[in-house]
Amino acid sequence: MSLVDVRHEEGCSRITLQRPDKMNALSGELVEALIAAVDDAHARESDAIVFQGQGRNFSAGFDFGGYAEQSEGDLVLRFVRLEQLLQKVAASPALTLALAHGKNFGAGVDLFGACRLRVAAPDASFRMPGLKFGLVLGTRRFAALVGAQTAHDVLLHTRTFSAQAAREMGFATHLAQPLEWEPVAAAALASARELDAVTRARLHAAIGGGERDAHLADLVRSAAAPGLKDRIRAYLNP
Repeated sequence: MSLVDVRHEEGCSRITLQRPDKMNALSGELVEALIAAVDDAHARESDAIVFQGQGRNFSAGFDFGGYAEQSEGDLVLRFVRLEQLLQKVAASPALTLALAHGKNFGAGVDLFGACRLRVAAPDASFRMPGLKFGLVLGTRRFAALVGAQTAHDVLLHTRTFSAQAAREMGFATHLAQPLEWEPVAAAALASARELDAVTRARLHAAIGGGERDAHLADLVRSAAAPGLKDRIRAYLNP
């Protein structure tokens, strides 16, 4: 089975993460497949891009499987590619929509947060534990959505928060049962088409395309600090 299912339907690219046995954890291969899918959607000039996960959840975040056999340089590169994926989504000229359910962690939460419309099922929960192993990924984007003080509180305590809390803090834009996702996606596509593609791209670049270098610098400084594997090991084996 392919790591992603990609369907193009009347100006909408639908990208489904397909690692249900691993809770859609973001392996290096899955990240590359997502980057390719987003690039393809952009090449097709899709009006909207929809992300969702197959199985029990949207995404469990960074896949730590086999990390001990990877060099620190390999791990840093994987995190850099993750950030590059997030930047492509955050700065996309298309209207991006994430549909999340189940338990979601780390970079999976960051992918949800990089989208402009963020729909959480009532059973969804979110947790970003990256700071537990010294990683700064998606922090500025999260703070831009929920405010600096809320972001500080959530990230400092690696707090798990519910779909309702996500909606109240502005991290989720909508709450909807999965059975309601199709009309939500249709409404998003209609909304995307209210502006022509060029004007929409300019709008998105103006409000979501800034600070790319700062995001990447935050990540690289944190990931490249010596001892990354030791920090990950301590996080996974408290």
